[in-house]
Amino acid sequence: MASVRILATGGTFDKEYNELTGELFFKSTHIGDMLDLGRCRLEVEIDTIMMIDSLQMTAADRDQILVRCRAVPESRIVITHGTDTMAETAHVLGEGLDGASKTVVLTGAMVPYKFGSSDGMFNLGTALAFVQTLPPGVYVAMNGRCFPWDSVRKNKEKGVFEIVPH
Repeated sequence: MASVRILATGGTFDKEYNELTGELFFKSTHIGDMLDLGRCRLEVEIDTIMMIDSLQMTAADRDQILVRCRAVPESRIVITHGTDTMAETAHVLGEGLDGASKTVVLTGAMVPYKFGSSDGMFNLGTALAFVQTLPPGVYVAMNGRCFPWDSVRKNKEKGVFEIVPH
């Protein structure tokens, strides 16, 4: 099996908690620690593209992610991303990578990894499984489910990802 590229962009996945101020902030990605803890035996390369909350993500940031996806030699890519605008980034990538023969899976977490009760470990594991088995295209993997880029949204009232009815 070919190696998998993991691109970190920040989001709740990688947030830290400042005990003095009570604020969440970014320091560095936790992906390496998560892979070690999960005893991952895949060949992976980890790149940190940015460490931002997805609500702060701009069109230029999304273009930067697209450019990086096109540039990496791997055909299988997992992107850790904030959940609030993950579907928006998936849309940019879906249109921008059409025909690129790459399988890209975006995933994130509702609770930071550092909190101990995070869904991040599970979501990262399922994203790594999906990226190895799905055909080329762009997908969102959250909470055991996988969605095509053009039919997913985050239901902010329920706190879940769901199919967009057509």
